[in-house]
Amino acid sequence: MAEKKERPIKVVAENRKARFNYAIEDTIETGIALTGTEVKSIRNGKTTIAESYADTKDGEIWLINANIPEYLQANRFNHEPKRPRKLLLHRKQINKLMGAVDRDGMTLIPLKLYFNERGRAKLLLAVAKGKKLHDKRESEKKRDWGREKGRLLRARG
Repeated sequence: MAEKKERPIKVVAENRKARFNYAIEDTIETGIALTGTEVKSIRNGKTTIAESYADTKDGEIWLINANIPEYLQANRFNHEPKRPRKLLLHRKQINKLMGAVDRDGMTLIPLKLYFNERGRAKLLLAVAKGKKLHDKRESEKKRDWGREKGRLLRARG
């Protein structure tokens, strides 16, 4: 029997500012409930999750403010671009995330939207705490020093 080729992971959207604005505590891979036109639009690659977040409502976790633009070829069957989308998690995972958000003052931030090896849309969700201004400055100094150190080591030999 012929073996199927595994598809590589295809990253569609990434929240690059999240690691700068938040201190990431934990990450979890979640599924996301989408309609057909949303999947096709995501495959086009015009999705943004930069200003989105996840929130708990009625014992479920929802992705709020993620922009998946309308699919141009689907005239009347199209979706709303910024509608809340349900995240697919096990009950234990939901309870753990809800507890972290309620107790510790954490927030749920999406880091990456991608298609896994099986072609399913997945979201990498982070439990994070917001950084203060001085923390952001310190992380910027570390990053600059790392670059400078690399340059010095390359110049040295």
